[in-house]
Amino acid sequence: MRVRMLDLAHARSGDKGDTANVGVIALRPEWYELLVQRLTVDVVSKHFAGIIAGPVVRFELPNLGALNFLLHGALDGGGTQSLKTDAQGKVFSTAMLRLVLEVPDADAVRLGLPQV
Repeated sequence: MRVRMLDLAHARSGDKGDTANVGVIALRPEWYELLVQRLTVDVVSKHFAGIIAGPVVRFELPNLGALNFLLHGALDGGGTQSLKTDAQGKVFSTAMLRLVLEVPDADAVRLGLPQV
């Protein structure tokens, strides 16, 4: 089953130099483990291919039901150097929520996930 991140989580983003920071917070506590399993570094790297130049690093924050991603090489040098329209990385959260995850049907039904 295909499930939109927008239906699973909130997200916030910002910057530190050339790195965009994207926090993803599960809308329901029971959906956090699904995000841990399915929203991997590989999935996020593929989603932002051609937009970021460096690696993706993921941090788990189970006490918050959240994941935090650092997208290195995302801001073309950072806010003071970049000619990008979004030099502070504010739209990366919206871009993350546009991602669609593949979830096994049994898990989607068990967790009551909305489908695309």
